[in-house]
Amino acid sequence: MATIQDTELRQAILAAIDRARENSHAVLVSEVQRIERVDPFNFFATGRKRFLGERFYWQNPKKSQILVGMGIAKQIQSNQMGDRFADVEKQWEDLIDKAILIGEEKELATGPVIFGGFSFDPLKKKTGLWSKYEDALFHIPTFMLSVVNGQSFLTTNIICTQQDDLRLFERISKDRQFLLAITNQNQEFPYAPINRIIEVQPEEWKKSVSDLVRSLQSSELKKVVLAREVRLFFDEKVEIERTLSHLIAEQKESYIFAFESCGDCFIGATPERLVKIHGNEVFSTCLAGSIARGKTEEEDRELGQTLLNDQKNLIEHQYVVEMIKEAMDETCEQISLPGHPKLLKTKHIQHLYTPVVGKKRNGTSMFDLVNRLHPTPALGGFPKEAAVAEIRESEELDRGFYAAPIGWHDYRENGEFAVAIRSALVQGKEASLFAGCGVVADSDAESEFIETRIKFQPMLTALGGKWK
Repeated sequence: MATIQDTELRQAILAAIDRARENSHAVLVSEVQRIERVDPFNFFATGRKRFLGERFYWQNPKKSQILVGMGIAKQIQSNQMGDRFADVEKQWEDLIDKAILIGEEKELATGPVIFGGFSFDPLKKKTGLWSKYEDALFHIPTFMLSVVNGQSFLTTNIICTQQDDLRLFERISKDRQFLLAITNQNQEFPYAPINRIIEVQPEEWKKSVSDLVRSLQSSELKKVVLAREVRLFFDEKVEIERTLSHLIAEQKESYIFAFESCGDCFIGATPERLVKIHGNEVFSTCLAGSIARGKTEEEDRELGQTLLNDQKNLIEHQYVVEMIKEAMDETCEQISLPGHPKLLKTKHIQHLYTPVVGKKRNGTSMFDLVNRLHPTPALGGFPKEAAVAEIRESEELDRGFYAAPIGWHDYRENGEFAVAIRSALVQGKEASLFAGCGVVADSDAESEFIETRIKFQPMLTALGGKWK
């Protein structure tokens, strides 16, 4: 059991309440302490009783950064369609400017951190599917476990107002000790039985692909990504811990994420980094072009070589390289990237992959980069603005957070966002899975349909389903 000394936190809360009364605004108190090793999945599962609907989980492919959030100290959201990225950044900076930070630990991804994301297209007509998620939604967790390079840290965040008193400290201290006392208890979470799998309007989707292919032959558009939905129906409520546990065990090469909001949970295992900032270094990933994994090592190698030499996929990949390099040129220096893509292999799919690295210029923020990079041609198309406009018109699906940036950002301007593909929105006894493919002038609707079926596989399996 991890133990925490509360004296410094108590004093900081009192100081924050006094400051809130003097200035008539809320004050964030954030404390970091190093703790004994805590299993991050068990920590997430422990929060089910008290914090269901208010949790998040993030794990990078190397497991060098795992973040687990419980409770919502503060929510940052924005529906400013024109500049939601800048709006979120300003709200975050205003909060940090007034915050009281305590604790000697200064590790990456500890202390005040926001976790969340943006919708794919704020101009797209909304449906009820994503009613629990704003166009920009971030949580500052009340409690956050950070496992950084194998070391465990606990951040406690409290928003103090002029109406608060020491009862706030007593409640926070009690909740924190409760979490740490039971967090290493192993729990079992069974699969919820699936009774129906419905591919939403498959023939209409194929027709949209065929119509788009014809229009591309006389258009400035080079590529448009069209996505579709599969809806699952269960006999019981889905326990998201079961799905998360499967992804952690099976999708080791991917970013694992789960983001709860008001009872729904957006969850996935994506191979695609959008952007990472560590100090002055900026990292991005060009990921476009995919093919299935082989059933044998020899077949897998042959499929990989086919992908590396496939002109359609290489052209699609080059669109992404050019767009990301242009965005990096505008914000970074000393940019480097290899001349040819290599293969990135996940459990069910292999991709063409080109890493990009640079050093950010003064004044460049995480939200500047996310704004410039989203959506890449791998998820939107090329040219960007025209492709997104075509998706808005042609695609029936309300993408919500699918294919959009999701990730974290700390108060020292470090952070990482991934592209939320290979994902599902879980809603009680139902779930929607999402997948898309790049449509170009010589695409075939049936082939693209089969490709999306491959891309559905990771989340379909994680939820206990399979294709007939």
